[in-house]
Amino acid sequence: MKGYLTTITLACFTLSLTSCFFGKNKGKGVPDDGQLHGVAPSTKQSMLTPRTMVYVPPGTFHMGPSDEDVSFNYSNRNRMVSIPGFWMDATEITNNHYRQFVNWVRDSLAYKITSGVGLNNPSDTTAVNWKKTALYKYDNKQLGTLNGLTYENALTRKLAIDPDSLIYRVRYFDLPAAAKINKNDPTQKGRDQIVSYAVPVYPDTLVWIRDFSYSYNEPLAKRYYAHPAYGNYPVVGVTWKQAVAFCHWRTHLQNADFEKKKIAVDGDYRLPNEAEWEYAARGGRTSTMFPWGSPYLRNKKGCLLANFKPGRGNYPEDGGFYTVKANAYWPNDFGLYNMSGNVAEWTASYFYEGSYNFMSDLSPDVRIEADENDPPRMKRKVVRGGSWKDVGNALQVSARAYEYQDTAKSYIGFRTVIDLAPRSKK
Repeated sequence: MKGYLTTITLACFTLSLTSCFFGKNKGKGVPDDGQLHGVAPSTKQSMLTPRTMVYVPPGTFHMGPSDEDVSFNYSNRNRMVSIPGFWMDATEITNNHYRQFVNWVRDSLAYKITSGVGLNNPSDTTAVNWKKTALYKYDNKQLGTLNGLTYENALTRKLAIDPDSLIYRVRYFDLPAAAKINKNDPTQKGRDQIVSYAVPVYPDTLVWIRDFSYSYNEPLAKRYYAHPAYGNYPVVGVTWKQAVAFCHWRTHLQNADFEKKKIAVDGDYRLPNEAEWEYAARGGRTSTMFPWGSPYLRNKKGCLLANFKPGRGNYPEDGGFYTVKANAYWPNDFGLYNMSGNVAEWTASYFYEGSYNFMSDLSPDVRIEADENDPPRMKRKVVRGGSWKDVGNALQVSARAYEYQDTAKSYIGFRTVIDLAPRSKK
């Protein structure tokens, strides 16, 4: 106790000396009147509404089945949970959205080659000159200078960008790992919890052939990602890790612009956890099976309300044979499109059959950061929403499924969320 009092005394003495040396502290904007005023960390402008997103307000809901558990696997027992507010993409991420990410990686790697600073060097922090990259035409002459980023097409004998060379390096601070550090152990440092790994970003277009045996889907494999007609369709063939890489890139893209415009850096883009996804899909409705509230897949006029596999396989009956545009059909009450059907969606959560029995009722989530050498069971991620190739039961907002984090499918896409600071009313 005596040592504690000494520390306080020294702190006060230091504060008094500081006041003597620096006077009235006019540069900080705080009146020198001996009263407590507080100092804001920044006077920068806050960010505005994120483009393409809608706000999902905080609330409480019953997470889990609103009707019979058809599969009887007891992996999603009903329970009450509370969710804080967040912003969510109104639609699934489209081919055009994802192509901006792929082109950004392409241009940044091309700049590294042309500027002589190396390719895919994790220690390289050289800033990209985007004015210079905007002039790239990627013609034969320019492609010939991009060694390591191009290959010769065996059919046309022309140079082209090698999709396997488009690699993005994810780098972030692992907050949950830092929170588990023993503060009494001097060998453990919070700043050491930095995760970094490389992710190939080009989507796997061959999933259209690989996912369906004895089925002719070659036109989709050739055109779905590359043809402009599919620009506003949801991107598929993207693994969970690629979706996470997209979130990190989108955060970097936004923050770089904010720093340039003197805007306060805010939240990070990420995948929603499964509780957030289900709450958003319900659109504020309670005990409903689908985002539109009704327990039926058709409206009173007989029109199907989502893109899925009606009946025993009448795929075109709902208006789409495969996927449809990301903003097709009617949005739910939060303004979110295709929360059921079209493509299923990756979430951030780890899939464990009994997770509902022990997770918190306050913003619940179960996560595992699985490494490449971990067993497959640890790489299971929750997939929600059902897709164009699923029957109606999979479209229930409470239905759970999973896929492995390093696997891409022609019926799984994603959308992102972001947590923002409260808006000031002043």
